[in-house]
Amino acid sequence: MSSAGRIPTVTPCAGRCSTTFGDHVCRGCRRFNHEIIRWNSYTEAQQLAIWKRLDMQLDQILIPMLAHANLHITMQFLVSKRIRFLEQASTGRKLYYALRVCEKNKHLADESGLGLSAEQIKPLWREFERRILSLAEASYDLAWLRADGIQNSLLQVELED
Repeated sequence: MSSAGRIPTVTPCAGRCSTTFGDHVCRGCRRFNHEIIRWNSYTEAQQLAIWKRLDMQLDQILIPMLAHANLHITMQFLVSKRIRFLEQASTGRKLYYALRVCEKNKHLADESGLGLSAEQIKPLWREFERRILSLAEASYDLAWLRADGIQNSLLQVELED
């Protein structure tokens, strides 16, 4: 099959990558810079592991922020707007997609199922972005601290041998 007939795969990309400007964590999708660079070479299992980490972060931030959302209505909204997402996408991921649509088109707030007025969308989006980026950056820092700890442990073992 030629590539012209293929449907593009769903990726976490939000279309506003900040890693090109030197960020270690993308402000758009919140993947680590090396994950963005290597995304197409990852196996399906590796990609799914990244999706799960990102979805857990969205769950942690958005479910409490959108406590009055009606997920059934939100799902209908996403389908009506033809938003593509993985079958196993988390509740936070679905809320994120609906919020992202409304952030660009605040007049859609009433039909989104998010339980927000049009005036609430922008301030909530800004607070969401602040919180999710802080969580993603902390996740990145923790990953590197763990890697550094493992490396130091291995070096210590080598020195003892």
